[in-house]
Amino acid sequence: MIVIEHILSKQDVGAYRQQLAECPWGDGRKTAMGMAASVKNNNQADAQHANVRQLANQLLARIGETPKIVSAALPHKIFPPCFNRYSETEEYGYHVDAAIMRIPNTSEVIRSDVSMTVFLSEPEEYDGGELVIATEFGQQHIKLPAGYAVVYPSSSLHKVTAVTRGQRIAAITWMQSMVADVTLRQTLYQLDQSIQNLIKAEHTDRAELDNLHNVYHNLIRQFTQL
Repeated sequence: MIVIEHILSKQDVGAYRQQLAECPWGDGRKTAMGMAASVKNNNQADAQHANVRQLANQLLARIGETPKIVSAALPHKIFPPCFNRYSETEEYGYHVDAAIMRIPNTSEVIRSDVSMTVFLSEPEEYDGGELVIATEFGQQHIKLPAGYAVVYPSSSLHKVTAVTRGQRIAAITWMQSMVADVTLRQTLYQLDQSIQNLIKAEHTDRAELDNLHNVYHNLIRQFTQL
């Protein structure tokens, strides 16, 4: 689980919220697969609406422009982002995201390796509505400022707790990673972040940085699946 700060600015969030308020919404259960439909209770913006498609494309571009997301997910294919809304009493019980997803209106499918939630509501706007991810270290409860995102393995059991006040609005997407193995992907992320920290530090030997950079990219070459 990795938190991405400020993927969207406060101005971006305001613009997204304004456009989403003018879009049609429908029962989120219509897009759930298998057992997930029985525990899903929320609303989802109409993915075919022009404004929703525009926002999804803008968010796709922002994902590609955010180095920390690229480092964490190593995305090969990205599902068009969806926008969901939880009002009072609405929740999404424990579920696992579908392993294979078909991109709407295409014959293309992706394997979901990495899930991402982008928060579009401030924490003080609603009570409840926490993203809860079950990990080997216990449950991780996530409720981030608007414009922040969290990425986590799509294989994780997770839920959104019931909203008891206000509304929780977010964007969600899934990525097929160039590195399918979650442990290896996390190790590569840690290596890349260490390299980035050394670049920022003063008096780091350039030759050693070049060697580390070479090792990182050779590992990417060895383990990438395209």
